[in-house]
Amino acid sequence: MKWNQAQLRKIILIGLISILLLYLLFSLFKKPKPLEIPPPVVQVAHPQTQEVVEYVTQTGTTVAYQSVNLVARVEGYLEKISFKDGSFVKKGQELFIIQPEPYAEQLKAAQATVAAQKAIDAYNKSEYARQQRMYKQNATSLNEVEKWLARTQEMTAEIEKATANAVNASITYSYTHVLAPFAGRIGRHLVDLGNLVGKGEATTLATLEQIDPIYVYFNLNELDLIKLRAAARAKGINSENHPQVPVYVSLQNDPNKSYQATLDFVNTGLNAATGTMELRALLPNKDYLFLPGFFVQARIALSAPQKQLTIPNSAILYDQIGPYVYKADDNEKVVLQRITLGGIAADRRAVTQGLKDTDRVIVDGIQNASVGNKVRIQKETTANEKKA
Repeated sequence: MKWNQAQLRKIILIGLISILLLYLLFSLFKKPKPLEIPPPVVQVAHPQTQEVVEYVTQTGTTVAYQSVNLVARVEGYLEKISFKDGSFVKKGQELFIIQPEPYAEQLKAAQATVAAQKAIDAYNKSEYARQQRMYKQNATSLNEVEKWLARTQEMTAEIEKATANAVNASITYSYTHVLAPFAGRIGRHLVDLGNLVGKGEATTLATLEQIDPIYVYFNLNELDLIKLRAAARAKGINSENHPQVPVYVSLQNDPNKSYQATLDFVNTGLNAATGTMELRALLPNKDYLFLPGFFVQARIALSAPQKQLTIPNSAILYDQIGPYVYKADDNEKVVLQRITLGGIAADRRAVTQGLKDTDRVIVDGIQNASVGNKVRIQKETTANEKKA
């Protein structure tokens, strides 16, 4: 049986289609091989032993050591402002002048009254002495002697009254020159030149603050306060010598650098509304690094340095239960480990429970790690190497 070319092409086409269908059916029912995702890369570090001091730490605020509102105590037009806004001024430095002329004239009048009264008093005393001599010579009556004695006594009282008026006039005149009561930093002037001040009530002209030293106010909760009091008793510190207690103050942008202050004031009891007690530290501020109103960290040591395991702060995670870390086990699987935290040492934190010095704590790549899954350890370091 012979096949023509058309028949051969048809048979070949049917065969190719059949092979293609068989391949498609085989591919459809064949299970695809799952893609293998490589484990995430992490870095681990062994906890390091170092000496750590346990602190109680709270956020505090800085307050000026002294603060005063400079006010106009006399009525008049503001004639002079003798400082630059925001500058530092010395004690006794002239800051404002308030129309001194009327008060200078009142002072002159009061002083002139004193001088006139003294002149009259001198004449009265002289006349009284003359009347006494004349009385001894029977040249005048006792009534005249007593009259001049009364005038002398009256004039003594008038002199005292005039002197008091002169002193008051002098004090009032001094109010026309507003001076700095202490050295410090002055704010902006609140009244411009030429304005009437002191009419009916005291007019605030500016605010002056002394910020060297500066106060740091902070509050401790009841538990921290109990710890602090126990530590103080152990060191023999009481209410009489509490200024010996050092307080370490840090700025918000540089918590690792601290400035030493001393405990200056402890309130008498807990605030019933907040359950905290107010404390105050006195901080030297020679370079004016701290300004009133800063939020700072205040720390007080509760113990002497003790050797404890520490890990980087960046390795510590938190949830509703408390702090924990991820560590890699012998099979390089991620394990969640609950820990108990101790004191702070620079950028590391002491761990009092939950870790051993042989544990491999994940310190980098934490965001890619999940409990029970494998990780690939790229580098194994100590806490010191991680810091470097």
